[in-house]
Amino acid sequence: ARPLDAAGCDGYVADMARIATALGVPDPPVTRAELAARLAEYRGELHATPDARATARFLLLNPPVPLVARLPYGVLAANAVSLLPVWATRELRVPRIPPAEGLCVRPLGTAVTAGIRWALAPTREGTVPA
Repeated sequence: ARPLDAAGCDGYVADMARIATALGVPDPPVTRAELAARLAEYRGELHATPDARATARFLLLNPPVPLVARLPYGVLAANAVSLLPVWATRELRVPRIPPAEGLCVRPLGTAVTAGIRWALAPTREGTVPA
């Protein structure tokens, strides 16, 4: 999978807008620019609650995954944190290490994601390996 280009992003947002409209959302954004503007409008209303902080701590420090999966899970979790806006990590009190994000976290996240895709790829018979 490759990142979407500008037209692909707009197409994705437009597709999601059709679904949102069918579900009763009034006037959903239909382009990436409209989506960014709408999210910026909500920024002042977004605050981390104590429950949100506790959930972040739980998912990052005590994830409910087997011991053997902790390392790849940790890589994916660190990658997810690196993709959050700075204001969100501050609100959640989640530490960031910007130099490591570009050098280690994102490349390792890409590698783990590729490994998951490979492991879950359909076989010739069209089934996922057990």
